[in-house]
Amino acid sequence: MRNIINLNDDWCFIQKDVGLPTELPTDWQRINLPHTWNAIDGQDGNGKYDRGRYWYAKSFETPCQPLKGGRVFVEILAAGQQATVYVNGEEVIYHEGGYSAFRADITDRCREEGENLLVVACSNEDKSSVYPQTADFTFYGGLYRGVNLISVPETHFDLEYYGSSGLQVTPKPCPCGGATFDLKSWVVHADENFTVLYTVKDADGKEVASASRPADTPDVTFFVPDITRWDIDNPYLYTVSAVLQRRNEAYDEVSARVGVRSFSCDPDKGFIINDVQTPLRGVSRHQDMLYKGNALTREDHYLDAKLIKELGANTIRLAHYQHSQDFYDACDEMGFVIWAEIPFISVMNEDPAAHQNCISQMKELIAQNYNHPSICFWGVSNEILIGGISDQLVENHKELNALCKKMDPTRLTTIAHVTMTPVESPMHHITDVISYNHYFGWYGGRMEDNGPWFDRFHAKHPDLCVGVSEYGCEGIVTYHGPNPACKDYSEEYQALYHEHMAKVLDERPWLWSSHVWNMFDFGCAARDEGGVAGRNNKGLMTIDRKTKKDSYYIYQAYWTRDPMVHLCGKRYAQRTGETTQIRVYSNQPSVTLYQNGKLLEAKAAEKVFVFDVALEEGFNTIVAEAGGLKDSMTIEKVEKEPDIYVLPEVNERAEGVANWFKLAGDLDLKAEMEFPEGKYSVRDKLEEIAKNPEAMEITAKALKLATNFILEPGTGMWDMMRTMTPTDMMDMTGNMMPEGFLESLNAQLIRFDKAD
Repeated sequence: MRNIINLNDDWCFIQKDVGLPTELPTDWQRINLPHTWNAIDGQDGNGKYDRGRYWYAKSFETPCQPLKGGRVFVEILAAGQQATVYVNGEEVIYHEGGYSAFRADITDRCREEGENLLVVACSNEDKSSVYPQTADFTFYGGLYRGVNLISVPETHFDLEYYGSSGLQVTPKPCPCGGATFDLKSWVVHADENFTVLYTVKDADGKEVASASRPADTPDVTFFVPDITRWDIDNPYLYTVSAVLQRRNEAYDEVSARVGVRSFSCDPDKGFIINDVQTPLRGVSRHQDMLYKGNALTREDHYLDAKLIKELGANTIRLAHYQHSQDFYDACDEMGFVIWAEIPFISVMNEDPAAHQNCISQMKELIAQNYNHPSICFWGVSNEILIGGISDQLVENHKELNALCKKMDPTRLTTIAHVTMTPVESPMHHITDVISYNHYFGWYGGRMEDNGPWFDRFHAKHPDLCVGVSEYGCEGIVTYHGPNPACKDYSEEYQALYHEHMAKVLDERPWLWSSHVWNMFDFGCAARDEGGVAGRNNKGLMTIDRKTKKDSYYIYQAYWTRDPMVHLCGKRYAQRTGETTQIRVYSNQPSVTLYQNGKLLEAKAAEKVFVFDVALEEGFNTIVAEAGGLKDSMTIEKVEKEPDIYVLPEVNERAEGVANWFKLAGDLDLKAEMEFPEGKYSVRDKLEEIAKNPEAMEITAKALKLATNFILEPGTGMWDMMRTMTPTDMMDMTGNMMPEGFLESLNAQLIRFDKAD
């Protein structure tokens, strides 16, 4: 029978490219898996992180093979981003793609006696043939999910079909209340003596169906009566097992937990599961944590799923790559509808090998995750038009979509468009459904622009199912104030933004899905915003999973059925003025507020309850009560609020914009822009402007004021934005700068001759 041997303990690691060792090193660092060398520098705000080729080594004994001809495989659960595996000095496999499992047959490389040397050269270096090429998150390097040995008899379920289990189950509900189970399995080295025995067990372990097939033609369809459907509120799982039998002996066994469900999307009704209209409302998730990077344990993954469940979300977009099997398992068990995608993101590389890497990663994503009932959508790309559009890009998307449909006709395909993707675009009718990443109210425009934009799109394209794949704004829990505003990074503005967005989504159930960007703050070494460098701080929770921001609770008020009440502004603990505003989130019909033990007021409202409270001298204890639940906080009335409540950059940015316009002098900013031949302008790509250091310095200053991005060649943000023009960037941000800003930048750029 199959024997899986965990190899996660006691590895040797060196953060240098020293070359292939001939024996187990004694002077390397001792570590356990999962492991990444970017756990600190991938989040520490230095702007860059170590992207190199480094080495792991471990000794192991050849597993005992009770039957002649048995095989031994090494299984790498993920290696970011490229890996070469050696056994006893010989290469056994090279793999490109940092998020999927891969295996290699190492039988002929293993010694009959004594120890074997397993070495993995792992690299997160930039490579033109491997996605992601550039993106707004850290590309962690390392063996961050673990390594196994798998010992099997010579005849076994295939271990080399894109890293899959060798078993594929397709349950289909029937109108009579039962379901058909279409089963496929792949067996290698089988003869007429082998059969495949299938069984289906319900959630209580009771066998409800079985079948037997010859191993050389193992596919079968059978009927299971009176099934219980997998649903968001009742994620019921069946266990399907396949045993490879030779007379009275079981040679190999694989299994899968599956769910029976139907689902679809409708332009006017949104998402429908098991014939019930169910708007998908949830979050996106990255797979890293503070000081761990992406080297997470099974317990870490289940904690994330539990926190999202407590929020009340019913869907998760797993951005922007294949996630751990542990997390998919948690989603199956907890009842999330999942959008799973490949890291085809931001910019398409023209290298034909890069497209083949997209195809390879999509095949692995589908093959390895086919049996998860939580997955309903395959995502083909994210914000890919940042790098521009071309006929080849459109064709590549069509090919990826066709591949998804060929490998898995049961699920829907989707795409996440960057905000500047035109309403009329050849990208719109490739996938089954589409979504947009919009940040109106943060990178540009106003939060109030979101609802009308989607209404207009829906009216323009009544045949398209459209969703909101990303939206959000930064929130840092030390910044507070009585007048929150866009780009102040305050916890209060983030909460107000999500108050508005939660209402927008609730009023539009035809939006098939929405995904907050992001559930958790995550590592992005290229970022330096809001006084917290190295992170994207749009999470509803902090990267260490310790603090739920106020914005977390507005979604809990809208989405959870469990009674809840939450007082906002607990960290805004010292306040000036005679009165202050108290905001309460609750899914109860009314909230009663108390101050220092005295009843102040009872209010009826929908989700958001706003009270004006006269502050007493010294400390004020505030209690909110709703539906028998209570929440409390303490506020101190002070003469001056702490300086830490206001990000210095907020005032500096306002002054910077004013100073910027002084450079324009007497320029008529309402005049039509000029574009003299041979001169730089706002129509030139950033990588072209960068050929003139002085012109680039002016452009970088302007874009820092407009977007708060620091654009320096060699950084991750630069790699993502270098093919854009200043005009593109203003369009992408909704041109949130004052009138004349782009014109003033153009007037300065046309002073410079283009480099030859």
